Amino acid sequence: MKAEPAVQRQLLELAKADAELSRVAHRRRTLPELTEIAEAEQQLRAHRDALVAAQTSASDLDRELARQEREVESVRARADRDRKLMESGSVSAKQLTDLEHELESLARRQSVLEDDELELMERREAIGLDTQRTAAEVDQAEQRLADAAKRRDEALADLDTTQARREADREGLLPRFPEPLLMVYERVREHRGIGAALLRARRCGACQLELDRSQISEIKAAPEDEVVMCENCGAILVRTLESGL
Repeated sequence: MKAEPAVQRQLLELAKADAELSRVAHRRRTLPELTEIAEAEQQLRAHRDALVAAQTSASDLDRELARQEREVESVRARADRDRKLMESGSVSAKQLTDLEHELESLARRQSVLEDDELELMERREAIGLDTQRTAAEVDQAEQRLADAAKRRDEALADLDTTQARREADREGLLPRFPEPLLMVYERVREHRGIGAALLRARRCGACQLELDRSQISEIKAAPEDEVVMCENCGAILVRTLESGL
């Protein structure tokens, strides 16, 4: 294949644009913010689950406390009624004795219920503190996620700008190359990653391997407009004064 040396040298500009586009694509896939976001989302889900569990426990305890308070009030009301009957003087001696026994029983029952209620209140207070702490962790996790998403969006915006600039550069370069040369370049780039590279000091700029003597001899003997390729990686080798030929 033949191509003017100046046209071949312009392949280096195309390869430079393509290399940066490849770096942009790789950067998109490997942004550290993507890992941060995934971890932040996982932490946020865990904190939200913990918050729901704490809120559910608090709600259950609130219902239990309300039931306990009603029971305590019921015992108190019964004891007040019995005391009023005793103070009224309208009951017999036997009824008086029965009321005294019932008051003693109610007092013991009230004491047990109030102890249970106190324990429930202590548990409710602890769960309330746990709920507040977990809610704060949810807020912090949401903020971390928002911060990471903002940094990701900023990084992607920068990459979009670079990509648009390099794609424009590429579009401007393509008409300079004859179709057969461009087809070879694109085929090599698709399979090898780099379509063309500078031959510098007898070393291929694509695979970084030094060419052997026989290939160097062939390249030396080739006309300037002959398109030569690296036997190791297949990239088009662009010859300049730096090639060491």
